[in-house]
Amino acid sequence: MRLVQRCRSPSSTLSSSPGAAAGAGGEEKQGLAPPGKNPFVHDLRFTPLQKVQIAFMTLTLFPIRLLFAAFMMLLAWPFAFVASLGSAEKELEKPLALWRKVVDFLLKAIMRTMWFVGGFHWVSVKGRQALPTEAAILTLAPHSSYFDAIPVTMTMSSIVMKAESRDIPIWGTLIKYIRPVFVSRSDQDSRRKTVEEIKRRAQSNGKWPQIMIFPEGTCTNRTCLITFKPGAFIPGVPVQPVVLRYPNKLDTITWTWQGPGALKILWLTLCQFHNFVEIEFLPVYTPSEEEKKNPALYANNVRRIMAKALGVSVTDYTFEDCQLALAEGQLRLPSNTCLLEFAKLVRSLGLKPEKLEKDLDRYSESAKMKNGEKINLSEFAAYMEVPVSDTLGDMFALFDEDESGKIDLREYVIALSVVCRPSKTLETIQLAFKMYESQEDGSIKAEDLACILKTAIGVSELNVTDLFRAIDEEEKEKITFADFSRFAEVYPDFAEEYLYPDQASFESCVQTPSAPTPNGFCTDFSPKNTEDESNPFQKKLN
Repeated sequence: MRLVQRCRSPSSTLSSSPGAAAGAGGEEKQGLAPPGKNPFVHDLRFTPLQKVQIAFMTLTLFPIRLLFAAFMMLLAWPFAFVASLGSAEKELEKPLALWRKVVDFLLKAIMRTMWFVGGFHWVSVKGRQALPTEAAILTLAPHSSYFDAIPVTMTMSSIVMKAESRDIPIWGTLIKYIRPVFVSRSDQDSRRKTVEEIKRRAQSNGKWPQIMIFPEGTCTNRTCLITFKPGAFIPGVPVQPVVLRYPNKLDTITWTWQGPGALKILWLTLCQFHNFVEIEFLPVYTPSEEEKKNPALYANNVRRIMAKALGVSVTDYTFEDCQLALAEGQLRLPSNTCLLEFAKLVRSLGLKPEKLEKDLDRYSESAKMKNGEKINLSEFAAYMEVPVSDTLGDMFALFDEDESGKIDLREYVIALSVVCRPSKTLETIQLAFKMYESQEDGSIKAEDLACILKTAIGVSELNVTDLFRAIDEEEKEKITFADFSRFAEVYPDFAEEYLYPDQASFESCVQTPSAPTPNGFCTDFSPKNTEDESNPFQKKLN
């Protein structure tokens, strides 16, 4: 694969701007440039004065706050326990009884006191929370921390939680009180059951408490809104968007996949004298008939309204893309990789990497039989078992090295292997060797290794000369997978040393210039390339 000028064709209907939210059922409009930070990375740095303040607060206020917060949790437990005492599991799932409103009030007061003790002295609330009959579902974003539980405790809304959470002492009792929708990891059909339960509650005409859902599905740093998952929008009922803001000078709140851990965030936040939070209830959004039939459209339009209220951009990338970018394999993806784009196109075609992984060997055998013979778009569609479409054309173009209208299937299989199992570097390399190796002795040459590795990390140019020479100790001008595997075992960091030695920090999350991008994702996923600064959003791989 090699990078060319467009990263996504004009046929895409993706936008990076919150500026022009699409109307109900209407088309999305192209807008302004997205921000320049990766939404999954939080880089927290302190001035010397802030370090002194944190040290002082750690020795004085922090232990007091921690003890009081724990005490308030213990105080809340008996109320939640008594409220469900003697009730069977099924009875707990019945619509809310009126007598529990007293318990609701007491628990809300206890929880608000706990947050006050933790430094959240002022919780600013804007707008009006809709009644359950007006909006059964509250969609809250951005989701950036476990402190987002503040609006949950203030409203006592139900949430979607892992089934394992109910077994946690004290916390499990509090969780069960708000009657969440439990998701079981051990149940393969859990996702469908969860959606059905949300739909059942949402269509109960206000008999159930409202369900508060974080449609992003994971924590971000609030610089943009990532793709909303459709679960909250499948029922096709009105929802009330709720936006969260933490207008603090020092952001100790954010808890993302790459950054300070949960305990460190708790410690640093409790060491701040004041912590501000704003909760804004936006007007209820009633879906059009088109949106009721298309949950993805419904989710995107609600997301745009929320992004406009927050003054941030939206991104068409998801947490799964970040997992790919930051996977802990020996071939970690560089900042200018196009495999994120490839992964997005795979999902857009309705293909699921977790299912495709099972067929990788079959795909590789088919590609090997071609022996490097290239195929056109129609043949590619038949191979993929999908119809020809603009999306498939975009994917095909990623591998069309010379724009001849033909591609090498082996490159597609390598890229697919990386997307399906990003942390399993050697398994992908082994699969690639099988497709490229000589039938005589199972070896490959330097140009084959270059093609394999360029495709595996999704870049336009890659010098593998030094790496190949290091592996080819006997100077046979060819290597086998056994040679490569032995070398990788002795030198597990071979990529950093031989493939990109000039990069001081090989991470997929480097700040980028805030230039407009055609495919509408936070530009940190396509960071500045010092060798091609004039055109940072080139396309293609190889």
